[in-house]
Amino acid sequence: MPKQLARGVPLLSRSARYKKSGKWAVKHRGPVEGQVKKSKAVVTTKTEKKLGKKGTRTVVRPRSPRFYPTEHVPTKLYSRPPRPPKIRPSLVPGVVLIVLAGKLRGKRVVLLKVLPSGLLLITGPYKINGVPLRRVNPRYVIATSTKIDVSAVEVPAQLNDEFFKKPANSAPKKSQEEFFEGDKKDKKKEISPERKELQKTVDNQILPIISNQEYLKEYLNAHFGLNKGEYPHLLKF
Repeated sequence: MPKQLARGVPLLSRSARYKKSGKWAVKHRGPVEGQVKKSKAVVTTKTEKKLGKKGTRTVVRPRSPRFYPTEHVPTKLYSRPPRPPKIRPSLVPGVVLIVLAGKLRGKRVVLLKVLPSGLLLITGPYKINGVPLRRVNPRYVIATSTKIDVSAVEVPAQLNDEFFKKPANSAPKKSQEEFFEGDKKDKKKEISPERKELQKTVDNQILPIISNQEYLKEYLNAHFGLNKGEYPHLLKF
């Protein structure tokens, strides 16, 4: 029993008593030979009846903490550090891809490069099948065996992940009447002149390469689909 100034008031604080006891010196010491470490769990015996028979079993109950926080302390959740995206070996610049999802599904496109985010930068070209410069997820494409040489094609440096991000909507909130009126109006999205110029710059370099290969222009313009009895895992693309 520690010395007390008054009943229930110890002479030394808990940290001072811990320092005086010398336990801090052996706290991180390795296990002593022949010493049995005390378990912090409390072992109790419980009697229960199961299928008409009484029996006892040992229940291990952990000790409750000595102190509880007065306020809720949020614990830091584990977050996995960002990892570089893994790209399939078949997804190299110049490969003709088949898009499987989105409004461009079934279109055949040309892969220009892999962006730092792991998304693929593709083009139709727009003059052949109407596919503009855009990003696609590599999970939703099939790489075909058709490939063109795009080593001489210079992709503008501004075609990166930041270029394709949608601008923040700074328009004021609509009233209830304006909200319902806006659905009736068919507003066409305007494409910026900068984007049109970049599309022409890239397509003007790819179109001569496609024209030199026989039937490639018709192949890119053809829409991909499956007929009855055709299975994608049995096809060679």
